Amino acid sequence: MTLKKRLLSNGLASVFQKGVRVLEQLLLVPFFITSWGAAYYGEWLTLTIIPSVIAFSDLGFGTAAANSFVLRYAAGESQKAANINKTGMYIITIMVLVAMIISLLTIFILDYFHVFDKSLINSNEAILAVSILILACLLNFYNQLIESYYRAAQKAALAINLLTVKAALNLGAGLLVLLLGFGVVAFALSQLLVSLIFNLFYWVKGKQVLSLFDDYKGKRDKVILKEITKKGLGYLMFPAWQAIYFQGTTFVVRIVLGPEAVAIFNTVRTLSRSVNQLLNIVSSSIFPELQFEIGQGNEEKAQKIYRFSIVFSFLIAFVGVVFLAFFGLWFYKLWTQNELVVPPLMWYIFVVGLLFHAFWWSSEPVFRAKNEPYKFAMSGVFSALVSVGLTYIFSKYLGITGAALGALGLDVLMALIIMPLSAKMLNMRVIDIFSHGLNDMKKIYNEIKLKLKIS
Repeated sequence: MTLKKRLLSNGLASVFQKGVRVLEQLLLVPFFITSWGAAYYGEWLTLTIIPSVIAFSDLGFGTAAANSFVLRYAAGESQKAANINKTGMYIITIMVLVAMIISLLTIFILDYFHVFDKSLINSNEAILAVSILILACLLNFYNQLIESYYRAAQKAALAINLLTVKAALNLGAGLLVLLLGFGVVAFALSQLLVSLIFNLFYWVKGKQVLSLFDDYKGKRDKVILKEITKKGLGYLMFPAWQAIYFQGTTFVVRIVLGPEAVAIFNTVRTLSRSVNQLLNIVSSSIFPELQFEIGQGNEEKAQKIYRFSIVFSFLIAFVGVVFLAFFGLWFYKLWTQNELVVPPLMWYIFVVGLLFHAFWWSSEPVFRAKNEPYKFAMSGVFSALVSVGLTYIFSKYLGITGAALGALGLDVLMALIIMPLSAKMLNMRVIDIFSHGLNDMKKIYNEIKLKLKIS
């Protein structure tokens, strides 16, 4: 399969995956409320905070091991890749055991202080259901590394489609439990059963797709262990800038401008960033191919993929900006039932931010592809802190429109820092991205035009 076809397959798989995730988020809610009642469902959401937090524990180490594995395999270092897999599995298992101990201690402490007794859900059922969900989350810790088998075999679309099937199975199992009138324990068991069966199949299928482990037996390596741990801690910093930015700016707006301003600020930001879902599809589509080409040392192909992602993301953002500029405020009023009044200038500031966001968000995969998390993480934390500070200053003098300017600061700073840095990592200049990138898009357009004429 050619590079273009793989990119297209990845894109289509990502679109389908997004659709199932949106369906999962929207479809279950009315069934939860109908089956359990709003208050009981609210208690359940509160309880699921514990497994949700636990799920973040492996974000760094699984990603670090997976990226190292793909880069070594693509470079032809099969034995090193097998050693990384073995060492990565060891680290992830350690993380699972640590997470289990922390989870048990957390549940014990909460039970000791009778936190579960204050819930509408029976305390014994609540403890059992949360424990089962935590186990289901822990089983997913291995999926990052297993997914790298498919990337290494240049079958990323297959991995995305399989994970989409898992999401659909989770949705179906959850719906069945709710329709049959069962409670929280049965719901948690349904999710655990899906994880057990799917993850075993995902692992076996991944090993078949790659066919590396029949010839190479991995062994634990202390040097690899240190490298994965170091990079894993870097990936754990990825959510830090998001927490600082989103929670920090919200807190500042609340302190300076009050609760109603928070409602306006967050709803405007949410709606204006709806276009970002399309940018995420581009990012997830190009990442596997970008990483493989980098691993193989095909710098020219890697540069081409990178240029394509930048230009295509900018075009999507531009169309999104035009659409939101003309119709966004009308839809916002409809969405909020005219309860919130938004200054037009504030709206346009948030919308323009999409253009800057497109530049740095489409550059982010380079850092993961090269397995260099610290450069991106530190840039993100710095930009988030500056943005929170600007939000405070501008809010005091310009009100909620000033808060929008402060929030825009993050996207502007990240575009100025991340895009040049990622281009340099691929031995490119920023000007090359646009000059060559536009030519790439013209070639693609002419190829499509020619095929349409032939057909």
